[in-house]
Amino acid sequence: MTATSTKALEGIRVLDMTHVQSGPSATQLLAWLGADVVKLEAPTGDITRKQLRDLPDVDSLYFTMLNCNKRSITLNTKTERGKDILTELIRRSDVMVENFGPGAIDRMGFTWDRIQEINPRIVYASIKGFGEGPYTNFKAYEVVAQAMGGSMSTTGFEDGPPLATGAQIGDSGTGVHAVAGILAALYQRENTGRGQRVNVAMQHAVLNLCRVKLRDQQRLAHGPLAEYPNEDFGDEVPRSGNASGGGQPGWAVKCAPGGPNDYVYVIVQPVGWQPLSELIGRPELADDPEWATPEARLPKLNKMFQLIEEWSSTLPKWEVLEKLNAHNIPCGPILSTREIIEDGSLVANDMVVTVPHPERGDFVTVGSPLKLSDSPVEVTSSPLLGEHNEEVYIGELGLGDEELRLLKSNGVI
Repeated sequence: MTATSTKALEGIRVLDMTHVQSGPSATQLLAWLGADVVKLEAPTGDITRKQLRDLPDVDSLYFTMLNCNKRSITLNTKTERGKDILTELIRRSDVMVENFGPGAIDRMGFTWDRIQEINPRIVYASIKGFGEGPYTNFKAYEVVAQAMGGSMSTTGFEDGPPLATGAQIGDSGTGVHAVAGILAALYQRENTGRGQRVNVAMQHAVLNLCRVKLRDQQRLAHGPLAEYPNEDFGDEVPRSGNASGGGQPGWAVKCAPGGPNDYVYVIVQPVGWQPLSELIGRPELADDPEWATPEARLPKLNKMFQLIEEWSSTLPKWEVLEKLNAHNIPCGPILSTREIIEDGSLVANDMVVTVPHPERGDFVTVGSPLKLSDSPVEVTSSPLLGEHNEEVYIGELGLGDEELRLLKSNGVI
């Protein structure tokens, strides 16, 4: 970056009243895009500072990996003086984000009407578990959102239970949706001069990510889904293991030596069948009318991938990958978490980054997946609890040293 260049969201102040994962994942992305994100915490701190600790008495990885590039202030918003200070913070912010339970901010005395009175230009974003209706007051967690958004019923094998995915599509997936809404509202403000309310529900975000399964639910009305390996179809989309369910069939095939992640995911395109049949030592299948066309292969997907696996299971996954890629056959190795954290290309692409922390030393985190040519991201450490109280309260709100001491002794900060 040159000395005169700016970040994409430079000059945007975000009042971050979020906790745990869905909200902090959104505000961390905004921080990476260049916004000044001020994380407002109760004097006891975000609960995740102490959850799942790997080291005693320092902020957990749960917290540090979701709160990089932010500033932290503490405030007891239940006190009258706390409410006064919150009012001033709202007045000075462009965006306010929260993910408390339904109605919690209203009960503090900060309804949307009141917030608009304080600052008509503010974009006020809320992440909730559910929309208006019978689920509104359900407690939302990652896997609850997966269960109620369509993901779990369609994940797993036909003869097994519904399964959660390891991808945090309920929490971080909703955070990304919230960022999209916030950016759109900021853009619209350029024309209208007004802020607006942004609401994103975890169930809705998961459903958006499961739209192909709703596509298939409607296709079921016209008969079985030939792209699925399942033999029996009822009146709802079945679990179909590792099948892609898309236009081109795919499956995870075993590789040597047979460890838990010794697999390669293979897609069989029409153009790939001839080279694939040679690779697996069955060249005659390229012209066999029982196998030569996609239509012929669809009814026996299980058998097709079994033939491929008989070949792949004799070779290490990286060798299988090399041979498949040599013939432009779409494929990818199943990468374990250890392999990902040690992957040189992910490090080179700033997707696995090492960040110094003042108390715990270095920690590894996921970098920004958003790559902007004029707004590169340098991931900096998550803040210590209340680290920026003096900077914000004295330097920006203009409170005096003595008042800050009193606020602390009175439990306001």
